[in-house]
Amino acid sequence: MTPGLALFYGGQAHAKSVLNMMMMVFSTFATVGVLWVIVGYSLAFGDDVGGGLLGNPAQYFMLSSLLSETVQTDGLPDIAFAAFQAMFAILTVGLIAGAVANRMKFNSWMVFSLLWALVVYFPIAHWVFDLDAGWIANGIGAVDFAGGTAVHINAGMAALVLALILGKRKGWPNDSARPHNLTMVMLGAGLLWFGWFGFNAGSAAVANFAASYAFLNTVVATCTAICGWLIIEQVRDGKPTSLGAASGIVAGLVAITPACAAVTPLGAMAIGFIAGLACAFGVGLKYRLGFDDAFDVVGVHLVGGLVGTLLIGFFAWEGSPAGAGGVFYGGGWGQLGVQAVAALAVIAYSGILTAVIALIVKATMGLRVDEDSEAVGIDEGEHAEAGYDFLGMNNRTTNGATPPPVTSGATQTVDAP
Repeated sequence: MTPGLALFYGGQAHAKSVLNMMMMVFSTFATVGVLWVIVGYSLAFGDDVGGGLLGNPAQYFMLSSLLSETVQTDGLPDIAFAAFQAMFAILTVGLIAGAVANRMKFNSWMVFSLLWALVVYFPIAHWVFDLDAGWIANGIGAVDFAGGTAVHINAGMAALVLALILGKRKGWPNDSARPHNLTMVMLGAGLLWFGWFGFNAGSAAVANFAASYAFLNTVVATCTAICGWLIIEQVRDGKPTSLGAASGIVAGLVAITPACAAVTPLGAMAIGFIAGLACAFGVGLKYRLGFDDAFDVVGVHLVGGLVGTLLIGFFAWEGSPAGAGGVFYGGGWGQLGVQAVAALAVIAYSGILTAVIALIVKATMGLRVDEDSEAVGIDEGEHAEAGYDFLGMNNRTTNGATPPPVTSGATQTVDAP
């Protein structure tokens, strides 16, 4: 899913910023992936040391205690679960990058992503994914099968705060900054959808009925979300777009993530359709409220995550693997209240801590690239590279080495420095 996200965001970037955008997403392997092995898994899934708020940071240091075939839970090696959950951590941080495209320093992003994973994501993962100790999953009984709160509401709120602190792109919103490669966007959306089956169905941690249930609901919710988004575009703009279809795919996947094992297929279709409508409207909030969320992380992930999390309170069916009952199935209003508490807690924690981290990085390293880099292109300014030859910057070096001279008799054209 993370390479798919890089394509999805990269296609929406400027041609002069595509490499930087993809690098921001891929860099989360280098920061979050490493940190996960050292201490992240312990903080998320170690024995509780703070009333459902945090795991023991030393318990699984370097995952050394999992390196035995006998360390299993329900027949699944714990080390497989650790690797699976690493993917969640990496992707969640990568989602934030889409909000700050074309204007954030790459080194500052690396430091921010490291600190954010440590201070924000790992504790919230403990709240939501540690079914035995996390205060959201175990304490109040909120339903979040695969991360509507921990991943999407969390990343969406962080994206909003970081975008506000970083500031708007030069020329925004008058400079529409249209996607430079919609083919890449569609390919990225397809890879995300495919990977999301592992994201949702895989959260059952075993190939069983619950995994199958989540798999089916992930399919059908996404299908109806595309319908909802394209209907809005047709009515509002007169034409359905490929970017709208791709965004509808992601909106449906986001919304069904917490609910995929809690609702019937009919409920999943309703949630997907509502998410398609809500997120299509939600992306317009940035123009009304004046925050520059470049690739609609807030409109899709924060809004979609809230839609899916809260609608569990209405559509949850007690016969589902999650076993919760919503308003429409005679379960009363209690589950809706619990879902709202979980969502609001994640919003508050993520928002406040993201602001603290961003302000620290801003004060020490600076967050924003200089004006020349932003004007010429952040690929050139931050990486001395270009995504496409027509920008005239690629005849420089290859991995720091000077390209060999042409010896085949062909004429070589070299750009002026």
